[in-house]
Amino acid sequence: MGELTQGINWLAVVVGFFLSFLLGWLWYSPKLFGKKWALGVGVEMSEDTKPAPLSMVLQASGTFMLAWLVGITAVSNALLTILLIMFAFICLQAASGLFCQKSKYAILVEAGYIFTMTLIMIVCQGVF
Repeated sequence: MGELTQGINWLAVVVGFFLSFLLGWLWYSPKLFGKKWALGVGVEMSEDTKPAPLSMVLQASGTFMLAWLVGITAVSNALLTILLIMFAFICLQAASGLFCQKSKYAILVEAGYIFTMTLIMIVCQGVF
């Protein structure tokens, strides 16, 4: 476990996690892409719709693990590695979306979120 935490910029990991998690709330809100995304995945979205608690726990966990992974690759000077991981996540998410017959718009919204959150985390590693 020592090599997974040694030299990591934890401030950048936490800030990247926090900003990316907040971005998700905005990204999937009716103010940005939420309404049309919901139509594309077959989800009913209204003013009082709240995400399931387990989905939020899993989203927060995955977002933190991605921020940590970005931190590990930053310490290792492995930018190509995190970019490959990001594009692998995007391809797998898109494949799942196509299999589930989501709209192309919904797939692009989901891929765009993964792309944007990863870039935010990389930038946080450079700034903090």
